[in-house]
Amino acid sequence: MRLLLITALLVSATAGFAQKGVNPVKFGETINENDLRTHLFILAGKEMEGRETATEGQRKAAAYIETFFRENGLKPGNKGSYQQSYPVYKDSLISSTSMVNNTEFLINQDFQPNLQAAKTASSYFSEVVFVGHGIVDSAYDDYGTMDVRGKAVLILDGAPSNYKTTRRGFQAPNGMFGKIRAANQKGAAAILIVGAGFPRQAMPAVGNMYVNLFTPQQNANSYSVSPKFAESIIGSNFASIVQQGKSGKVEPKVYKADLLLELNKKVIRMESTNVLGYIEGSDKSDEWLIITAHYDHLGKRGDVIYYGADDDGSGTVGIMEIAQAFAASKTAGKGPRRNVMVMAVSGEEKGLWGSAYYANNPTIPMDKLTADLNIDMIGRVDTERTLPDTLNYIYVVGDDKLSTDLKPLSEAANKKYTRMSLDYKFNDPNDSEQIYYRSDHFSFAAKGVPVIFYYDGMLKADYHKPTDTPDKINYTLLKKRAQLVFYTAWEMANRDNLLKRDLELPPMRR
Repeated sequence: MRLLLITALLVSATAGFAQKGVNPVKFGETINENDLRTHLFILAGKEMEGRETATEGQRKAAAYIETFFRENGLKPGNKGSYQQSYPVYKDSLISSTSMVNNTEFLINQDFQPNLQAAKTASSYFSEVVFVGHGIVDSAYDDYGTMDVRGKAVLILDGAPSNYKTTRRGFQAPNGMFGKIRAANQKGAAAILIVGAGFPRQAMPAVGNMYVNLFTPQQNANSYSVSPKFAESIIGSNFASIVQQGKSGKVEPKVYKADLLLELNKKVIRMESTNVLGYIEGSDKSDEWLIITAHYDHLGKRGDVIYYGADDDGSGTVGIMEIAQAFAASKTAGKGPRRNVMVMAVSGEEKGLWGSAYYANNPTIPMDKLTADLNIDMIGRVDTERTLPDTLNYIYVVGDDKLSTDLKPLSEAANKKYTRMSLDYKFNDPNDSEQIYYRSDHFSFAAKGVPVIFYYDGMLKADYHKPTDTPDKINYTLLKKRAQLVFYTAWEMANRDNLLKRDLELPPMRR
């Protein structure tokens, strides 16, 4: 009996290790244009309503992907479930009041709360600190030596003409978010930013979605206020201060004023999900590879549907077909040595919510995760690309970061199986679009996991527009790109060792 058991174990181990020598081409060829097209016309069809996070359309898409995983024999990736849920919030404004020196100002007429950056509260201040444009960076500080801890601060919109920065978007010190961030870091208790366009349209009944309801520290409520509101605090010389601030820094100053700010809102709790299933490995089943794509998009604006066929319906159907190819290899007794997790994440368009939630609440040990291969837009051709290989390229991003094993493996797999042109344009540290930081792979990279991101380029004519539809997809190219990811994943899932983690995460360019 003991001899038979030892013999059986040896046979089992030999079968497991033998997977490394299996030719994966017949499994890769199961990734075909007809299946990709069929899935994409469903996921990017009217029924899915643009798949916005935490909506009925997103839930329909999640159910479709789960059913596909289940029918192809993938095991549930979250403790017996194919979905991992995370909370999403919206705010409904009940009321908001403001007064300066007993003069009441009307919402939308002279002020609007930043609903997401506010909590139900009543605040009473006897003075307000004016801090110019409220800009703070390494070489510039509008606050000077002024201590604003526990104070209400008043901030001018925009920036003086002599202020320069290369940072954009959420990171820009002269943008609204940068000013709010700086005021909170300074310890302000309320933030008033002077804005144009008052009176304004009434605020929506329900605010934007967000996920960070629970935070270690509660930030200040912030408001946009009219010049008339600001003048009631500063006085009649407010216009001259604004004029002075157009060309240079304005000194901070404390103004005596009785300021009342009241806000009452209701927090609406919702839910979104990641969809995840895996193919069990053979002799290395304590180790993992993960393949990701985001299945959410922008949803609807009134009756207009944002279909999101390329962004990222193409990546979603790509990982579905890749999952099926790995499942076929498993059924044939030639499956991967490592577990291969395939995960469709939501919330990417909102700020990498789903992948960030997974990275902070993983269902597998992150130190046993060899890599993440992420696909976000692989079905179209970059209209700004002028090279002659337009119909045989893919942008490969991040293979030169975190692990010296990535690029050699990636290039060898491509040379052996698909022979595509691998374009490294977005590996440039000075990439103005900072693409490396803008899709779900970065949630894993931030945890030290080696990543490769596959991408077709920014198609400006249809990007984030209702015209991103499945009839515009190049299905031949989509198939070949998905096969490249499959063959690269195959090599990663079957090599002897986990990928080295021997390079530092590069900092985002400021």
